[in-house]
Amino acid sequence: MFIKPFFHISAGVCPLVLEWLFIERLVISAVLGGLIGVEREMHSKPAGLRTHILICMGAAMFTMISLSVAENLGSSADVSRIAAGVVTGIGFLAAGSIFREERIHGLTTAADIWVIAAVGMAVGFGWYIQSILASILMFAIFSIKSDKNKWY
Repeated sequence: MFIKPFFHISAGVCPLVLEWLFIERLVISAVLGGLIGVEREMHSKPAGLRTHILICMGAAMFTMISLSVAENLGSSADVSRIAAGVVTGIGFLAAGSIFREERIHGLTTAADIWVIAAVGMAVGFGWYIQSILASILMFAIFSIKSDKNKWY
C-alpha cells in the first residue's frame, strides 16, 4: 500500500522516534522545495529558492500537525480540514504572484507554488516516492522551452 501511517502512539512508538520522523520529513521537504527553487532562481523568477523551501516545508508541517492532532484526538479530528486550509492559503499566495500589465504573466509561477505545496503535503503524509516523482516531473516541465513568438 502506498499510504504509510504517520503516527502510531497507541502502538507504543517512542516519542524520540516520532521526533526523528518529523525531522526526516521536514528535511526531505526542504530538499525537494530547494531543488525546484534553485531552478526557478536560475531563471530569475519571482518565487525562488527560499520561497519554495518555505512553502514546501510549511505544507509538510501543517500536514504532520493535522495527522498528529487526528492521532491524539481519535475520530473526532478531521485531517482534511487543515489540508483544505493549506490548499486555500496557497491559492491566495499563488494568486499574488500573477501580474497584469499589458499582458498577464506569472501563471507558471502561480501553478508552481501550488504544486510545490502539494509536494510538501505528500512528504508530510510520508509519500516520499510520489513527492520525489512529482518534483522530477516539475523539473522536467520547467526544462521545456517555449517559443514566445507562438501563441499555441
